Amino acid sequence: MSDNHDLREAKSASTLQRVRTISHLLDNALPVPGTRYRVGLDPFLGLIPGGGDTIGAVLSAYIVLEALQLRLPRETLIRMVTNLLTDSVLGVIPFVGDLFDFGWKANSRNVALLEKHLANPTGARPADRWFIILMTLVVIGIVVGFAILVGLVFKFLLGLLLTPSVG
Repeated sequence: MSDNHDLREAKSASTLQRVRTISHLLDNALPVPGTRYRVGLDPFLGLIPGGGDTIGAVLSAYIVLEALQLRLPRETLIRMVTNLLTDSVLGVIPFVGDLFDFGWKANSRNVALLEKHLANPTGARPADRWFIILMTLVVIGIVVGFAILVGLVFKFLLGLLLTPSVG
């Protein structure tokens, strides 16, 4: 039993290190000169036409998928998916979404939720297998749906730019 517990703790520690690294890169990698504020690559990825927001959503989804494998409580997982969805949906709005990304920092929020649970895992019932499967499908659906939405918006905007004006 102790070996199984040690194995779980080692898996949690390595998972936590990976998601902290990704979160730091996406939300806090770059200091803003003259301030104590930091920004990450996420808002800058959103400036890449046609795919930057999708790349950011995939990396953010990875953090949530790692948390799903650790079988966190339902409430925590729902909050993490809500943070991901909020970041993805509002992040797709040109320029406004990029400004939103500077402040929202969904990845840092999600890592904080994960850290809070790992620091005190007792008292919270882990999500069951079917809930984990459902949430995994929801996260994959968010990313795929988001990629389709970004593609459609990009195609629409490209059509506007390439359509000859009448007159």
